Amino acid sequence: MSLKDRIAVITGASRGLGKAMALALAEDGARLALVGRDEAQLSTTAEAVRHLGAEAEVFRADVSDETQVRNLEQAVLSKLGRADILINNAGINIRKRMVDFTLDEWNSILGTNLTGVFLMCRAFVPHMRGRGYGRVINMTSIMSHVSFPDRTAYSASKAGLLGFTHALALELATEGICVVGISPGPFATEMTLPIINDPARSAEFMSHTPMARWGKPEEVGALARFLCSDSAAYITGTDILIDGGWCAQ
Repeated sequence: MSLKDRIAVITGASRGLGKAMALALAEDGARLALVGRDEAQLSTTAEAVRHLGAEAEVFRADVSDETQVRNLEQAVLSKLGRADILINNAGINIRKRMVDFTLDEWNSILGTNLTGVFLMCRAFVPHMRGRGYGRVINMTSIMSHVSFPDRTAYSASKAGLLGFTHALALELATEGICVVGISPGPFATEMTLPIINDPARSAEFMSHTPMARWGKPEEVGALARFLCSDSAAYITGTDILIDGGWCAQ
């Protein structure tokens, strides 16, 4: 129970990798603030967390909205008292050619994937300072390092997030607050089920994956659990690829 009584704020916690990280941290005793836009699915995650004997509170918020993030900050502090860990997992994607993007579509992706992380860090990092411990985990992506056609906005947001992670880590390095990116490759989640269930598309993904399998969400959960532990206190300003070897090629 190395995270006993640590307060973890997790965005995009309603399903997929966010839910997996919530469950992993709960197993280590963390108290969780589960953030997202789908309150019903967040409640399902909260029930699973409580089943493990950990505390979970649900907060509905859009991380791209400055006012909602400020309100979220006050609500989390009111219910849980502070924030020790921030996992920025909320993200969206639109797949289309650059010339077909509207400005609103571009702004929506950058607003959630990059500006939303800035707003959450600006709100919650100050509450980590002065206590010798803090963790910020930003869910980057293999798209921070490589890309595909029809991913201009998403790749721009994730490459920007990687740079943000490096810079923030340097700002906080002397305070015991570690800032790390996690870059997942192909993972079996609700969002990727249409690809997994399409033999041709799944085979295309696996052709780029040396380990020739889809990642399991709990593998990202285990990595987040380690990064939040005291054993990872010297890891900051870096990005950890968990991609079955995709980016090694």
